[in-house]
Amino acid sequence: MALSIHVNGGTEQKQFQEPVENPEFDYSQRGQWLRAAVLGANDGMAIGEFVSVYTQRDVEMAQMKRDGEKRSPVVDENDRRMEKKERLPSPGVAAGASALAFSVGAVLPLLAAAFIRDHKVRMAVVVVVASVALMVFGVVGALLGGAPVAKSGGRVLVGGWIAMGITFGLTKLIGLNG
Repeated sequence: MALSIHVNGGTEQKQFQEPVENPEFDYSQRGQWLRAAVLGANDGMAIGEFVSVYTQRDVEMAQMKRDGEKRSPVVDENDRRMEKKERLPSPGVAAGASALAFSVGAVLPLLAAAFIRDHKVRMAVVVVVASVALMVFGVVGALLGGAPVAKSGGRVLVGGWIAMGITFGLTKLIGLNG
């Protein structure tokens, strides 16, 4: 999200703008690790991300193999298959992005609340800092992916709130019954 200040007749007007589209850049190349980073920021399942992306990669490789068997091997077709292989998702990159995003997303609220003794104030600080971090992850993801900023930021924020609510509810339930 770009913040620009326009000066018209001595008054300043702040506007939020969507990222400028670059028609020559393929933003989908960032899609796998960006998706993994957003997932990691929300729930931190780097191993699940690795396994999931590896499964996706296996399916795509098998489909490429089947497609190759149906057609006669032509130089152009081989070049196309090589290009597809280069575009396959990398499980290691996805897991790394997920783990890094989770680590950053988890450390920020913990550091913000580490020195607050009052339980209710600490809870409020954690929710506020986590919300800001989720919104930043969504906005950065949108900017890196060339996607709408408000929609992405809002989706990550609401998804994070849902995850926080479920986690909080489950810990309360376990704490009450245990």
